[in-house]
Order: sequence, then structure tokens, then C-alpha cells
Amino acid sequence: MSAAVPSPALSLLSNRGFAAVLAYRIFALLSYQVVAVTVGWHVYELTRDPFSLGLVGLAEVLPFFCVAPFAGYLVDHLPRRKLGMAACAALGTTALTLVAIAAGWLPFRGTWPIYAAIALTGMARSFLSPVYNALFARVLAREDFVRGAGLGSVIFQVALVTGPALGGLLVGFGGKALSYGAAAAFALLAIAVLARLRVEEPGPPAVDLPIFASIAQGARFVLGNQIMLGAMALDMFSVLLGGVVAMLPAFIHDILHYGPEGLGILRATPAAGSICVGLWLARRPLQQHAGRVLLFAVTGFGVCVIAFGLSRQFWLSALILLAYGMCDGVSVVVRSTILQLATPDEMRGRVSSINGIFVSSSNELGAFYAGTMARLLGLVPAVILGGFAILSVAGATAWKAPRLRRLDLRELQ
Repeated sequence: MSAAVPSPALSLLSNRGFAAVLAYRIFALLSYQVVAVTVGWHVYELTRDPFSLGLVGLAEVLPFFCVAPFAGYLVDHLPRRKLGMAACAALGTTALTLVAIAAGWLPFRGTWPIYAAIALTGMARSFLSPVYNALFARVLAREDFVRGAGLGSVIFQVALVTGPALGGLLVGFGGKALSYGAAAAFALLAIAVLARLRVEEPGPPAVDLPIFASIAQGARFVLGNQIMLGAMALDMFSVLLGGVVAMLPAFIHDILHYGPEGLGILRATPAAGSICVGLWLARRPLQQHAGRVLLFAVTGFGVCVIAFGLSRQFWLSALILLAYGMCDGVSVVVRSTILQLATPDEMRGRVSSINGIFVSSSNELGAFYAGTMARLLGLVPAVILGGFAILSVAGATAWKAPRLRRLDLRELQ
């Protein structure tokens, strides 16, 4: 791992530790994604109300916010592998609870038991990314971080493709309980991978601050780094305002007139675009003009949101979401690379948790925002307005964060 020249992208998979960390990530994400697409269909089937889809995001993000700062602290102080196993066990518990709800084994009715189960997912997810990012840095040499981040993005997007598509197919052909059961099986596989992983855990921090002071130290580090803060904020506001994916069950039912199989396809299509970008950037790592490419990608993301809102054809909508995912893929790879290169090892858990708060703000709060705006303005006008807001965010970031705009990733290595 001490070679002076970065390894070719695919050769990194011969590193058993890195391959195991990627396997943990994909199985955990498959568990979460299968549940996400099934819950969306489940809730909309019960309510026929786009606002109820927004409440799914809110039910997950509020517990996430409460736990995430402490999760980062724990990842920096406790064995990361065991924390990851505990988080995956919580994902499996959520899935099994939803099996019981879908099968009618519990004496509860309505949507509130579903929201309660999803709250546990929010707490579990607060550990997943900090554990992944911390283990990533322990199994790879620093010179391989850029290519490793590209491959990690590909694995992430493979799960985003496979999970929704699988969830949609399982719901369509086997029912909701079967889909939730598959999610529990994926969580068990993630636990098994981490149980077999052998990695050197870091020792305790040189200066062991009290818990709240330690969390504040991580926050100050992020807030004082214009490049890292700018990339996180750009991603957060873009996805917060462009919550297309959360509204897909409503688009499928009311605009495009497809069944759950179509929902799985549309949920998977953005990730397919991101995979294409991730593979390209793993082979040809983005270095020079990375900031400008990021800003252009976010602009394209906003244009795709507007186009999706205007589309009335299923396959045209799928093609638009493919381009949407390609633009988002650039943001994911650039932000992940910045996070790995700019963060000291002893702070990876806390910084990754702060990044997770930004990301979950954009995804889950974005789902709540999209559901609220759809109720106030109507489904299509809300999506189109969000696209124009994203274009404004890209322009404001280019103006307010000149270091990010001029970013060359070689400066961080």
C-alpha cells in the first residue's frame, strides 16, 4: 500500500480489506433502498397523498439529526467495525418490523407504525457513512484515495440502481412483506461481511475532549474549510430543492400511469447515470478544474429537474433521470474525494457525520419539502419551481465560494 504511483482503479479490488468495506456498503445500502422504495409504495397505497411521502422523509431525518453528532463521536472513539455491525442489525430490525406490519401480524392500523419503524432506520443510518469513511481510510493508501472514492461512488450507485429496481419487482410480483424480508436478508449479509473484516483500529485520540467539545471541534473544522463547506452546502441545497425522487410514487400513479415496476425503474435510473460517471472518473480521476466541473454539473442537475416536471412520457422521464443521475454523480465523487483528502484520520467520524447531516438534510428534508410544496402548489409546479431554485443556488455558490470554484484536487493531496 505504500507504492508511490496510484493503483489502476480496478486493481484496488484485489485489496481484500477494501473489497470487504465496499461489500459492507453495498449490502447496507441495498437493505435501506429496498425498504425505501417499498415504504414509498406502501404509504402512498394507504393514503394517495403526496404529503404522506414527505412525512416518510421527516420520520427518518429527525432521529438522524438527533443521533448523527454522537455517532461521529463514537466512530472516532470506539471500534468502527462493531459499530457498523450494530447499525446493520438495526436496519434488519426495521425491515422485520415492516414485514410484520405488511403481513398484518401486529394489531396496528394506519401509517404511524410505518413512520415509527422508519425512525429506527434514521438512527441506524447515522452510523453507516461515518463507519464506511473511517474504514475506507484504514484499508487504502492515501495515494489511492481519489480512485477509491470513484469506485466507492460506483458501488454506492450500484446499490441505488439495484435496490429500488429489486424493491419494485418484489412488491409487484411478491408483495410488500417479501420485499421487506429481502431487506432484512441484505442487512444480515452486511453484518457477516464486517464480522470477517480484519482491519487495524486506531488508538484513542491524543487529546480526549469531552463529548460536546469534541463534536464542536469537528464542526469548527468543517465550517473553517471553504472548499469542504461549499461542496457540502451546494449538494445539500441542490437535492433539497430538487426532490424529484421522493415524488416518484405520485408521478407514477397520477402523471405517467405505471405500476410498481415502473417506480422501481425510475428510482433506479438516476443511479444508473451516476454509475456511468463514477466508472469514468475512477479510470480518469478528476483533478484540474474540479470546482468548475462541479458547478456545471449542478446547473445541469437543475435543468433536468425542470425537464422532468414537464415530461408526460414514461421513457422520456427515464432518460431525463439518467442525465439527472450523471450530474449528481459528479457531485458525489468530488465531495467524497474532498472529504477523504482534507480530513485528518482522528476526525473522520465527526466530519463524516457532519457531511451526513448535510446529505440527509438534502434527501429526507428534501422529501418533506417536496411533499409540502406539492400539496401547496400542485405536483408539477412544485418540481419545476425547485429546478429553477437549483440554478440560483449554483450561481450563488460560484459567487460566494471562489476557492471551490477554482478547486484543483491536486492541491489537497
